[in-house]
Amino acid sequence: MADPYQNSYHHGDPDGYGTYGEGGQDGYGYQTDYPPQEEDAASDVTEGHDEDDQMYEGEYQGIPHPDEIKAARRAARTKARTTVDAVSEQEELAEQYEDIMEDCGHGRFQWSLFVVLGLALMADSVECFVVAFALPSAEKDMCLSNAEKGMLGLIVFLGMMFGAFIWGGMADKVGRRKCLIIALSINCVAAFLSSFAQGYGSFIFFRLFSGIGIGGSVPIVYSYFSEFLQMDKRGEHLSWLCMFWMIGGIYASFIAWGIIPRYGWGFSMGTEFQFHSWRVFVLVCALPAIAALIGLMFMPESPRFLLEHAKHDEAWMILKQLHDTNWRAKGEPERVFTVSQIRTPKTQEDEFFEIQSSTGTAFQRWVVRTVTLVKLVLKNTVSLLAPDLRLATLLMAIIWFTMAFSYYGLAVWFPDMIKHLQYEEYESKVKVFHGEKVERFHFNFSLENQVHKGGEYINDKFVNIELKSVKFENSLFEDCYFEDIKSTDTFFENCTIRSTVFYNTDLYEERFIDCRMENTSFFHTKKGCHLNFAEENDVLIYLVSFLGSLAVLPGNIISALFMDKIGRIRMIGGSMLISAGCTFFLFMSFSQAAIIAWQCLFCGVSVAAWNGIEVITVELYPASKRATAFGLLNAICKLAAILGSSIFASFVSITKVVPILLSCAALVCGGLLALKLPETREKCELSCTTAPSAFCLLPPALDQLKERVFMSWCCIFPLSFRFLAKVLLYRSVERSLNRRTLLLAWGAFSEDRGLTVPVKAPVC
Repeated sequence: MADPYQNSYHHGDPDGYGTYGEGGQDGYGYQTDYPPQEEDAASDVTEGHDEDDQMYEGEYQGIPHPDEIKAARRAARTKARTTVDAVSEQEELAEQYEDIMEDCGHGRFQWSLFVVLGLALMADSVECFVVAFALPSAEKDMCLSNAEKGMLGLIVFLGMMFGAFIWGGMADKVGRRKCLIIALSINCVAAFLSSFAQGYGSFIFFRLFSGIGIGGSVPIVYSYFSEFLQMDKRGEHLSWLCMFWMIGGIYASFIAWGIIPRYGWGFSMGTEFQFHSWRVFVLVCALPAIAALIGLMFMPESPRFLLEHAKHDEAWMILKQLHDTNWRAKGEPERVFTVSQIRTPKTQEDEFFEIQSSTGTAFQRWVVRTVTLVKLVLKNTVSLLAPDLRLATLLMAIIWFTMAFSYYGLAVWFPDMIKHLQYEEYESKVKVFHGEKVERFHFNFSLENQVHKGGEYINDKFVNIELKSVKFENSLFEDCYFEDIKSTDTFFENCTIRSTVFYNTDLYEERFIDCRMENTSFFHTKKGCHLNFAEENDVLIYLVSFLGSLAVLPGNIISALFMDKIGRIRMIGGSMLISAGCTFFLFMSFSQAAIIAWQCLFCGVSVAAWNGIEVITVELYPASKRATAFGLLNAICKLAAILGSSIFASFVSITKVVPILLSCAALVCGGLLALKLPETREKCELSCTTAPSAFCLLPPALDQLKERVFMSWCCIFPLSFRFLAKVLLYRSVERSLNRRTLLLAWGAFSEDRGLTVPVKAPVC
């Protein structure tokens, strides 16, 4: 007996296509009954049921049946094809793939993939916080200078910049799943090794490779997940996926607060190897990447990628698995995957990877494959500047750059400003002593935040004390004895030190500036810096990060609910312009509480722009260039992050005017340019006048909930009032008319104003 699922792939199709099995209606692999049945035949599952007695529960409300919606959408796409003289192979594949995804539905399979890829996105977020939280302790543990601290903070973004470009380009040629597994593996191994690195050089080396690994997460995750979604669900579900970035920030804040201040959680092996609690924190931060890596082992490759590379058998099996998993979870296991034909463009690229086993050595074959892969990736990257994509790529590059420059610049500026205010407050309480003379005195108490000028210390003892932020200027130390001294920001400047002994102290020669040493001895000087977890870990740092991440939640919810309703362009442009307005509130940041409040406001508003940018980046480019484009733009984003954080941090102690004006100008520029982008929401909705849109099919209760949320948001941000009026006008019409009548009215409205969807099918 023949296997009904058996497929055959025939080479040499005169149309340049690979063909699966037998053809269906209109050249598509869809059959009303599979296997073929008589017109009036019924399956065993439906035996005993009279379809005439069944009534769709939404029919009373005038809501079309979901099957009617799918049929209408397919009819619209068929009509669009008949009006176009020549449809490219990519466009035909996009239409076929959308039909298949509609048949497969949205269910358990997508939600499982949602969680796995969300963990990978969460790992990317955690990576951005690791160095920031560990640095206050790491700088003491490894005695880092200001230049070394700055480089350590930027090295992660530098690695992520290269990683995004490399893995994004390779994902379009090697595969989404395979590249993501390799990238996360590199991140996990490098993060593990960095937690044990004792020197600054080895630590920064492993953090660089950790960044290179995790840099592939964002471009691959969004490209990968979008290819398992129907076009009309991409905006909403990709926006929900962005919430994992927020969860990553909250996770990093909590474990930093719970682990780093616990000094007893570390161990040491002599003086050469020490594993303090901040290293435990670095190790725990790799858990989301490890979890995502394990989950990916159970996930398949993107079938769209496989079809692009003529791997039809693998793609068909994955699509069948997707179909069966979803409908089985919905209680309809009797549904049969009816795809019998998939027409996809041929590809010649696989020939470049194949070399006969008898030709050359294994190393030579590997070199040829690698060189060929690099050429293909670079060729695909250059194709982003082709005439049909050049303008979109240029606009998207500017928007990514301006958004990242402002966001990451202010992300560094906010905590640095808080530290600067704390330092100013601390400096205002400094105690200054002039010309004091102390003889034969035993200092057995700590000195903090003091300046001693022109003092004389004769035959004094400083034993087992701590010196914090203490400075001696133009002072004399004669016949003094220093033992077991721990110091922080303590210096001796223009001092004369005679017949004095330093035993077991950390006062090395860098602490003595222009000092005169006469008969002075140093014994058992402590090497390195020493941690004081009670003072070096300010809980406020973790609180600021936690609140900033939590403030993103409302913006994430709003953008997910309204991404498909108001469009990507309005979401990006409106969010960036409102964020630019929010930056002017920073002129009123005179206290730590005010800075935290404005940070929460800025993060909550700007996240909608981030979500819109990521959604439109996925939809603007065809599947064969999607990950490459996302990787290139994300690399530009990380470059902007490096520049923004460096420039903004340099003005912290000078002025706040320059950072505010720079961020405002960048956001305004990016927001205005975003309005020039094509609206991919309309591009992917092939016919609003034929197939009911999501706007027309929302349940009334959900409509009311979304309307209340949106009204609250617009009350907070008055600049959205104009759009609010339009939405409420359309919604009042929606509530007063029958659903089907509204559909026809909207079609006439859009056609009258030239808003009809283009006939040309999108390459999504």
